[in-house]
Amino acid sequence: MPINLYIFVALALFCIGVIGVLTRRNAIIIFMCIELMLNAVNLLLVAFSKMHLAEMGNAAPALANNGTDAQLFVFFIMVVAAAEVTVGLAIIVMMYRNTHSVDVNFLNRLKN
Repeated sequence: MPINLYIFVALALFCIGVIGVLTRRNAIIIFMCIELMLNAVNLLLVAFSKMHLAEMGNAAPALANNGTDAQLFVFFIMVVAAAEVTVGLAIIVMMYRNTHSVDVNFLNRLKN
């Protein structure tokens, strides 16, 4: 499959995530859109790794690794994203307990 299709899908996912972050007020939806953007970046990372592996395999088969470098990076990105979501959801739950709303604009009232 050509790399252009992977780039197009990742760009579409990333744009949907950015639009969701910029237009939504619900904190849970914002976290879901951030995860969507991270998954788009992960898709590109693995696609470019496979493309690079194919080029290295043709040029120098002895120097090419088995293509797991990008997959390890994706795994660590997913672990960090899971930790981020855990902390973010804990903050959202505490915000809901105090204000009975998950509206992000409502956070301005918490400054006082």
